[in-house]
Amino acid sequence: MTPALRHLAFAAAVAAAAVPLAGCAPMIVAGAAGAALVATDRRSAGAQLDDTTVETRLATSFATRWGDRGHVNVTSYNGVVLLSGEVPDQSAWTEAGAQAKAADRVRAVHNELGVGPPTDLATRTNDTYITSKVKTRFVEANRFSATHVKVVTERGTVYLMGLVSRAEADAAGEVASTTSGVARVVKLFEITG
Repeated sequence: MTPALRHLAFAAAVAAAAVPLAGCAPMIVAGAAGAALVATDRRSAGAQLDDTTVETRLATSFATRWGDRGHVNVTSYNGVVLLSGEVPDQSAWTEAGAQAKAADRVRAVHNELGVGPPTDLATRTNDTYITSKVKTRFVEANRFSATHVKVVTERGTVYLMGLVSRAEADAAGEVASTTSGVARVVKLFEITG
């Protein structure tokens, strides 16, 4: 049994054992949903854990370093890191990229940080809305599994990450680029064959 399936089986056993605890139903549903995502993800469970660790460590470091003078989002997918957001100056841009490249379990870095003041709440809210529209259109198009594509939006630019076939990459790019509000699409996929 693969680690992902063991994790899913364990989550199902925990959920079944906890059924009498009615107040825990939302937590059980969330846990089972998370286990299902782990099982359908093309990354190994270990790679998923590594990505989460990379994201947390780098984001914490950048927040400590620049505080409210910067707004750095860190997205790691199978050891490929996307840095998006804003940093206060060019030296911060260089520093962030170098720190990400030096991080354990990082194979590549795409430094898409902008130099300047952090975006305002309205811009970030719009980016979140665009991300949700793109994900919804992925599901509606039904041309590939939407769970195989990570979507990140920053200042209207949509970044697409994941382990996908060439056909899946092309379909995701096409759907994203025809979504209203999207200014540009950047495909950062790893092509699986």
